Amino acid sequence: RGTPVWCGQAIRLTHLGTGRNLHSHRFTSPLSGNQEVSAFGEAGEGDYLDDWTVVCSGTYWVRDDEVRFQHTSTDVFLSVTGEQYGRPIHGQKEVHGMATSSQNNYWKVMEGIFMQPSEAFQMEQYHAEL
Repeated sequence: RGTPVWCGQAIRLTHLGTGRNLHSHRFTSPLSGNQEVSAFGEAGEGDYLDDWTVVCSGTYWVRDDEVRFQHTSTDVFLSVTGEQYGRPIHGQKEVHGMATSSQNNYWKVMEGIFMQPSEAFQMEQYHAEL
């Protein structure tokens, strides 16, 4: 069923089609001049530069909430600001890392598979001792 993702937890984001991880390192991105973000690894295997911290407001990353991803090694925030490639991927926006938090680095789940939280998880989230 999956497990809840904690705010502050380090995760890896893996592209299902290629098996490559979202990766960053201290190289300049080609369009914006921010930090480059790329795909790395094989079959979900990579290195420590594939790790991102989930930055959110509650205890867990909740489906309808906005979230930020901060690179664990370089502290940049996963961002997109509107710069678009011409060739060979015309119209695709550059995703990069920015040193400061801004409106450009909020992300929200728009599609995917939603798993209803287990009853134990729901009780843990809403239960309070008197």
